[in-house]
Amino acid sequence: MPFLLCSGNFLLSSRGTPASPLMEPGIFITFEGSEGCGKSTQVERLSVRLAVAAPGRPLLTLREPGGTALGEEIRRLLKLTAPGWTVLPEAELLLFAASRAQLVRETIAPTLAADGIILCDRFLDSTTVYQGIGRRLELAEVAAINEFAAGPRRPDITFLLDLPSADALERLHRRSLWANLPPDRMELELPAFYEQVRTGYLALAALHPERFVTLNAALAPDELERQIWTHLTRRFHGLCSDRRP
Repeated sequence: MPFLLCSGNFLLSSRGTPASPLMEPGIFITFEGSEGCGKSTQVERLSVRLAVAAPGRPLLTLREPGGTALGEEIRRLLKLTAPGWTVLPEAELLLFAASRAQLVRETIAPTLAADGIILCDRFLDSTTVYQGIGRRLELAEVAAINEFAAGPRRPDITFLLDLPSADALERLHRRSLWANLPPDRMELELPAFYEQVRTGYLALAALHPERFVTLNAALAPDELERQIWTHLTRRFHGLCSDRRP
């Protein structure tokens, strides 16, 4: 798509050099992908593995929006589908940024400073893709807001769980039926929106191969878990033998 290949603004949306685990304390791991790709399942599985591999380090599992009292309230607002309730794209962008600003300063920065490990279900890449690409907001403006909200630290590694948009929507439909819950506001988006999201994620991963690991989310959960662990332990040597008091 033209904006993915030609727009300098898209490049601005994730500017900055990813942090190196040798230069900064802590390990910051994020998971990205469209709705229904299985991020939450893999975050939970990786958390269990890390608790065994590095028992002496602080370990936090977070989600965006959310992770703080303020963030969870913003999450509730963003998912609301009450009649007459409309969130404009610009307002949506700022709500996500507000949740992130609180999470970074209240939780993420202190944990990383203590050499902790953080697993986060979505971070600023979601805003770049969903609001910048999916909502067609000006990418330079999205980048500036991302920069302000997230501060200087970027994830050390980002796992992108890639799934065709039609398959992702089918998973969402099955999940809603199984849980007997109505779809939330984001799950009501049209297929074209999710195709834009997927394309945006793949382009972002191509721009930043040093940080992104793109995996096939259609794989069985056990195989996906194995691949995630293999990539992580290759990137962070000695993680499995870490036994700090």
